[in-house]
Amino acid sequence: MLKLLTDLPDHVLGVRAEGRVTSEDYRDILEPAVDERLRLHPRIDLLYHLGADFTRFTTTALWDDARLGLHHLHDFRRVAVVTDVDWLKVAIHAAEKLVDAELRVYPNVELANAREWLLA
Repeated sequence: MLKLLTDLPDHVLGVRAEGRVTSEDYRDILEPAVDERLRLHPRIDLLYHLGADFTRFTTTALWDDARLGLHHLHDFRRVAVVTDVDWLKVAIHAAEKLVDAELRVYPNVELANAREWLLA
């Protein structure tokens, strides 16, 4: 499940992944939130937090994540992914070359640092 974080400025989209993340989470929560922010700002920042209670992405959610990133290649200014999941860290670093955004990965204990970087 994806939950939007509400304690960030409107140019920063914050999302927290809990349990299993599905394609419906992308369709119903993340995609509309990205579109809404982009109506207000030419480029936005993203905080994507996959905490200790995150378990997995469904296969279709992984596809939706890639599709969302490709569709918005130039729409993100900064992206901070906060996770302790090793395979996600590797995948994010591989995607770094594809996106037109500053991309940083933080461990869960550094969530505050990720937020601070996005707000700088």
